Amino acid sequence: MTATAGEDGVVRCPWGNTSPDYAEYHDNEWGFPLHGRDALYERLCLEAFQSGLSWITILRKREGFRRAFDGFVPEKVAEFGDDDVARLLADASIIRNRAKINAAITNARAVLELDTPLDELLWSFAPSGRRARPTAMSDIPAITDESKAMARTLKKSGFAFVGPTTCYALMQATGMVDDHLKGCFRARK
Repeated sequence: MTATAGEDGVVRCPWGNTSPDYAEYHDNEWGFPLHGRDALYERLCLEAFQSGLSWITILRKREGFRRAFDGFVPEKVAEFGDDDVARLLADASIIRNRAKINAAITNARAVLELDTPLDELLWSFAPSGRRARPTAMSDIPAITDESKAMARTLKKSGFAFVGPTTCYALMQATGMVDDHLKGCFRARK
């Protein structure tokens, strides 16, 4: 599929026209450069929770995640213990998956143990140079050499639920790559 006009007449990547939540996310967040340790830790966690699910599910539960995970402040989440895991497993405002909850806690601890700041580490995998703007959704990869390298490095640093597909989705969401389709009003020049 190529960029198409939504009901509001705005030409977007086709997924951005499938719901108001997606349009808001597409227009104001997806593909915009994001920096900051806590913001990137949140996105890393949300991408992991999305694994196997639709992103719309995560968007609609995002505020619940923020409340449940103390604003995704790594120092706070790193202190979570068994009682917190039980609380999270009972919290319908988030995805109640024990492995993903444990990964969020593990990843908070890993963030605090990094020798390199998380922002600097993640952005070091952003591809350099220009690449051809995708014209259709089928032109967008799920995995790249950079996302494979990011996943390897994160796993070696103690992170969990950070495979190359999750890492590429993170790269897209945080503007490390710009996969807005040709013709989309958000496609950077």
